[in-house]
Amino acid sequence: MKYYSTRNKNETVSFAVAALAGLAPDGGLFVPQEIPQYPAHVKSSLGSMAFTDIAFETIKPYVDEEITDGVLADITASAFTFDAPLVAVADRFAVELFHGPTAAFKDFGARFMARAFSWLRRGEDKPLHILVATSGDTGGAVADGFFEVEGINVTVLYPKGRVTPLQERQIAGLGKNISALEVEGSFDDCQRLVKAALADEELNKRMSLSSANSINISRLIPQAVYYSASAGRACATLCVPSGNFGNLTAGLYAMKMGAPVHQFVAATNINKTFPDYLDSGEYLARISQATISNAMDVGAPSNFERMSAHFTLDEMRRIISGVSVGDEETRETIKRIHDQTGYFLDPHSAVGWKGVDKLIEKNKIGKGAVGILCTAHPAKFSETVEPLTGAPPVPLSLSRAMEREVKAKTIPAEVSALIENLKGNN
Repeated sequence: MKYYSTRNKNETVSFAVAALAGLAPDGGLFVPQEIPQYPAHVKSSLGSMAFTDIAFETIKPYVDEEITDGVLADITASAFTFDAPLVAVADRFAVELFHGPTAAFKDFGARFMARAFSWLRRGEDKPLHILVATSGDTGGAVADGFFEVEGINVTVLYPKGRVTPLQERQIAGLGKNISALEVEGSFDDCQRLVKAALADEELNKRMSLSSANSINISRLIPQAVYYSASAGRACATLCVPSGNFGNLTAGLYAMKMGAPVHQFVAATNINKTFPDYLDSGEYLARISQATISNAMDVGAPSNFERMSAHFTLDEMRRIISGVSVGDEETRETIKRIHDQTGYFLDPHSAVGWKGVDKLIEKNKIGKGAVGILCTAHPAKFSETVEPLTGAPPVPLSLSRAMEREVKAKTIPAEVSALIENLKGNN
């Protein structure tokens, strides 16, 4: 499989080059030359296969000839020690993606990346420095996935005052090869700084840089696995709480591979750049606004560029329904669903739930079972959830994370500040 930049189809690179570079030299995002198809026997067995087997079959064609089958089997077995179970709640399924070590869906991609990078860089002497911008959960998952991985250092940028206390401890509480920078700005500022640093020629001469956001193709591909598993088991419609749109892009890859998904719902909070695009046909990036579903506070989603490389506007409109949900609607949904069913929703999953409610009212949900991607454990957002439902149960991994001390440096939202910090730590 070869990969090209969304801004230049004429030059292709291997999976290893695309993954380890993160961002293409021209500032574009790497995409596969083609979306592979599941073999017929795999496609017909998605509902009964073990999760790790689906992971192997999904990822294999994207890394073929670069990661051997035996190594890939070891990587998937080691990375995916948890499943994505479907839990029946009222009239739909909760697709629980929070059973990994940091209790968020980002664990799927981050754990695969860490192991793949370790294999791809075997024998390298020069350390790799990974830059990642986070609006909440990505930073913690990447920090955990790469913690103490030899030869790899990580710097996580997060917006000051816009992540929860737990998220901050997951991002900035590990130390060792994990550094944290608290940026005086929004997630979009963090993302802008990371992209600028990755594209800086002088900095790249000094150090080997890569990314671990969903702009990195090696983090996005393994997220396709739980779409194929969920669709194979039950769900014809999958609702994706959406911010930077890497998660939805992974779902689109799974669908094009042959997973039986008939419809996607892109549910955003008030940062509704993409739903507005589907309505108007005009893409207008904007400054992000802070909400209680903070991991989705993105006004200029990076992966829109990737989606546009694969789909026209008309094609997106046929398979994706966009909807936005406000904070008060989110709170009402968390309380209502818990009162009715006893199930705890985090604010992001509640956006997805309410988004489906809105589309049902407009008769815009197709036939078949509906799955809501529950992207984070509700205990990660206890400040919002607990006043509405009472205290959600807390996984042991989260209670241990809360005991960590935050070790972060604050920088202004300026590229020069990030580059100066990186040079100082090199």
